[in-house]
Amino acid sequence: MSRPVIGVLANSHLINDDYWVQGAGAINLQAVREAADGVPLIVPANPDLFSIDELRASCDGFVFTGGRPNVHPEEYGEEETEAHGTFDRDRDRLVLPLIRACVDAGQPILGICRGFQEVNVAFGGTLHPEIRDLPGRDNHRMPPDGTLEEKFAMRHEITFTESGPFTKLMGQKKVMTNSLHGQGIKVPGERIVIDGHAPDGTPEAIFVSDAPGFCLSVQWHPEWNASKDPVSRPLFHAFGDACRAWAAKRAQGLKSSA
Repeated sequence: MSRPVIGVLANSHLINDDYWVQGAGAINLQAVREAADGVPLIVPANPDLFSIDELRASCDGFVFTGGRPNVHPEEYGEEETEAHGTFDRDRDRLVLPLIRACVDAGQPILGICRGFQEVNVAFGGTLHPEIRDLPGRDNHRMPPDGTLEEKFAMRHEITFTESGPFTKLMGQKKVMTNSLHGQGIKVPGERIVIDGHAPDGTPEAIFVSDAPGFCLSVQWHPEWNASKDPVSRPLFHAFGDACRAWAAKRAQGLKSSA
């Protein structure tokens, strides 16, 4: 069987102060190839380049990656403040309807960091602009100094619900993860189920209730060392299996209609 094509959402970057590009982190692409056994396809975060239907027809699943720009608070009914950081409105316009369309159809999605927050917002949820400013919360942001290995090092434990999909997937209720985010879930969206928390109560793992397909999302960055990490590997492997199943189902449908 051929490997499934997995769309990896890109982010906009400005080179030399005047040249815009769309790019995805190499570790995201490697995780798709090595841990999910898929063909990574970088998806420009610009809805003017294609329709949602065209994009979904080109891929068997999607990874909604992290990124420095945040979801604009207007998307969840709040005013923009300095604490909300920078934004990418093109990505907002593409990703939020794409997430809803995939979930409704059962097409596999995996949300990571910003992608985790996008899934929540797509279903009507809201976000805290800065977790570390909340009483009793820890600083979940990336350490400002050190090597990449140090920045992506395991920083806190996550506890999953006893009977939830993450405990079943990981084979254990508690795991260690990295932490590189500033924002986080304030109010979960309709159908959003919080299935894992950090020690300070910050939501770290979610799924969409009654979704017909794979739709897990995490606040940490499982793409780092994905093929070797005991927490990241089963997550990407299960996602890859779901994408393979989707590709096989679509191929059978095309064969039947021929």
